Amino acid sequence: MKTIQSWDEIPKFDDDKAESEFWVGHAIDPRLMNGAIHGGNAKGSTTITLRFDPQMLSRIKRLARHRYLNYQSMIKQWMSERLEEEVAKVESHSSKQK
Repeated sequence: MKTIQSWDEIPKFDDDKAESEFWVGHAIDPRLMNGAIHGGNAKGSTTITLRFDPQMLSRIKRLARHRYLNYQSMIKQWMSERLEEEVAKVESHSSKQK
């Protein structure tokens, strides 16, 4: 069984069957999982409320289960990844304007 060391090693899946077949031969490194659950370098957290369409939330929960994650942790991971992308875009755009 291959151990996943980075989230980048997980491919985009065309369907549930392809994802299921992938996870039969792969496992997430516990340190990677722990980092996703405990959220990196955050010293504290603030509770917020988000409203989701019930179907969207069901799909998110299903994806999280396939990845052996809590759905809230997965959403935080996605938000963190996207935040880094957006910050990099802004910084890149700012440096080009100088």
